[in-house]
Amino acid sequence: MPVTDAQVRKLMEEMSKDGRAGVAAMKAGMDRKTARRYARAGQMPSQMKTERTWRTRDDPFAEQWPEIVARLEEAPELEGKALFEDLLERHPERYEPGHLRTFQRRVKQWRAQHGPEREVYFAQLHRPGEAMQTDFTWATELEVTLGGEAFVHMMCHPVLPYSNWEWATVCQSESMSALRRGVQQAVFRLGRIPEWHQTDNSTAATHELSTGKRGFNAEYAAFIAHLGMKARTIGVGKSEQNGDVESLNGALKRRLKQHLLLRRSRDFASVEAYEEWLWGVLEKGNRLRTRRLREDLEAMRPLVAERMPEYTVVDVPVSTWSTIRVKRCVYSVPSRLMREQVRVHVYDERLEVYYGGGPPQLQVERLRGESRHRIDYRHVIWSLVRKPGAFARYRYREELFPAVVFRRAYDALSAARGARQADIEYLRILHLAASTMQCEVEAALEQVLEAGGVPDAAQVKARVQAASAAPALPELSELVVDLSSYDGLLAQEGA
Repeated sequence: MPVTDAQVRKLMEEMSKDGRAGVAAMKAGMDRKTARRYARAGQMPSQMKTERTWRTRDDPFAEQWPEIVARLEEAPELEGKALFEDLLERHPERYEPGHLRTFQRRVKQWRAQHGPEREVYFAQLHRPGEAMQTDFTWATELEVTLGGEAFVHMMCHPVLPYSNWEWATVCQSESMSALRRGVQQAVFRLGRIPEWHQTDNSTAATHELSTGKRGFNAEYAAFIAHLGMKARTIGVGKSEQNGDVESLNGALKRRLKQHLLLRRSRDFASVEAYEEWLWGVLEKGNRLRTRRLREDLEAMRPLVAERMPEYTVVDVPVSTWSTIRVKRCVYSVPSRLMREQVRVHVYDERLEVYYGGGPPQLQVERLRGESRHRIDYRHVIWSLVRKPGAFARYRYREELFPAVVFRRAYDALSAARGARQADIEYLRILHLAASTMQCEVEAALEQVLEAGGVPDAAQVKARVQAASAAPALPELSELVVDLSSYDGLLAQEGA
């Protein structure tokens, strides 16, 4: 093994004590001859190294390298792997896949010595209490499960750049409702607010203007103003301007992975249980930042605003299809609301539908993306059984198979009775599921199909009724009370 500077320093120290080179070499962990050489030289190994200027083997790319350089000068964004694949295709007799790493190193050296100038990033000094940065980050890589099912989710992650104090809330998308909840959770926990709130150019906060720049959404601007902060954003494509929260995104997920390993389970009973655990981990991390957090809080202003609802409100009409359209997605509602105007509270994870100031008429999981739909067969089945002809070409027909066994039942009916009669029988079965319990109808369908039968509505109804019939009460013999033992006790007390 090569001798290190630390070993030579140890050698010199031991020799200065008694001058015995052999003992000093042994204590420094090196050969006696080697020790004498370094003692005579009076230099460290790092000072005695000479840089090698010769090659140990021929350069395999010498012939084609001028051509490669010309292509790099013409298009500096070309990557080494793409250039090597082209070289391998044109000269298969000279090169093999094992040359790739060597070629990539050569390209990397050329970029550092002769390549174009690169954009320089400038470290920024953060002032206490100046800003809060907020970003969304995917957390699915944590492999968290809820009740054994994979939980695909994001986190809204506010950070104070000066102290690196951070908070996070679980969400499903980069929506305004998720941003509102995340920021409010952070500022109401702190009890104070910075001057600025900074975010990237997510659609929750900004929208594209005709000038090509991005302006703030009215809803976002009003929310930040309500809290008493000013809104600012980063340049388009300049994620490094949100650098503190971007780097802390990765640090947060690494810490959460470690705590999940300590927990020995990634499964949680509910989103609430998962979020409570998450906040516990964040509190432990924030305790290490108390000194700089104190400076942050001293420079921030008291939070005097009231908490805003963590949902947005939209008023929409109910169509004659018994559906509403919210955020470019379609949801069915009870048919009694047709042709009425309803108010929808749009949360990050759900919708609540209200009518006339009364209690919620419907609560449904929110869809992600655009042009999607969620149709509950219970909302339309009452009309479909009266108009079975509409089922064949109903736009949302596939939504009317709530489980695989319903689809299997319909296919069996179609094969045995033809399309028209199959539609009628299937809608009767679906009506039965809406009138009773879907799980009981599913069990009855499974029984009929496993027996090789065709599940018409009558026999499915009979099976459901038989399964749900009240069990017979057991017959109990009349209880006879024997009080003679009590008489015996009374007699002993009298004696």
